[in-house]
Amino acid sequence: MTIEQLQKDMMAAMKAHDKERKDAISSLVSAVKKNAIDAGCRDAIPEDMVNSTILKELKTVQEQIDTCPKDRTELIAEYQKCHDIMQEYAPKLLSKEEVQKIVTEQFAEVLATKNKGQIMKTVMPHLKGKADGKVINEVITELTK
Repeated sequence: MTIEQLQKDMMAAMKAHDKERKDAISSLVSAVKKNAIDAGCRDAIPEDMVNSTILKELKTVQEQIDTCPKDRTELIAEYQKCHDIMQEYAPKLLSKEEVQKIVTEQFAEVLATKNKGQIMKTVMPHLKGKADGKVINEVITELTK
């Protein structure tokens, strides 16, 4: 996902008077811009930074849904709508089976050490933003048993 595409979609939501969609996309755009400024690449924002920011914001909204009191149904519905909109922009993550295949094929020599910390240190940079960290951890835990 590119920042330009997010901004186009935000403008389209503004023109359609879709406040919920505009707000959700606007929060993604502002988070991406903030991360870009912090990283020192305000003008040329790389696509992987946009994707990682979207995943982080998605996780934040999921935490809001999980921690919201159950009797606040209108608030939960609002968070869920925001989550659903952000989910459309999130990059497709690898499944557990795909992660396992990549780890066993490309990192066989490190996997042979059975040192979980060393394996994670080697694998994470390769799969960051492509797979959920929890899934990677589960796969490596199973393979090092």
